Amino acid sequence: MALTRNVIDYSTVIEQVRTRDAGAVVAFLGTVREFTLEKQTLSLEYEAFPEMALSELRQIVESAFREWPLKRVCVVHRLGPLELGDIAIAMAVASPHRQAAFEAAAEMMTRIKQSVPIWKKEYWADGGSDWIHPGAG
Repeated sequence: MALTRNVIDYSTVIEQVRTRDAGAVVAFLGTVREFTLEKQTLSLEYEAFPEMALSELRQIVESAFREWPLKRVCVVHRLGPLELGDIAIAMAVASPHRQAAFEAAAEMMTRIKQSVPIWKKEYWADGGSDWIHPGAG
């Protein structure tokens, strides 16, 4: 698990989890989209309390290892300013079988969005902006 202000290299995230005893690797990339509902987004900015965010990420991953037969997990979340199309979060999950990898990845993303103290500020084409708090989307 990591927080970074650098561009995320998703191939490195995937390679972190590849192992000979995992028949499935599921990757997820969360990217900056242009529209949120009716509002046109120009850019985003992410900020966090790193120690708290990493602690919560660690708890989410540890919980996933208890719930599914996982081999490895890698999660990297970007902080700072991001442009349209940039990768905000990359996750890779390795498991012996695909169902567990897909389920674990989906549930971990839900939990990350709900509880990890990472805040997102959206900048819109209409000149407005707002901070979006964990659990709010």
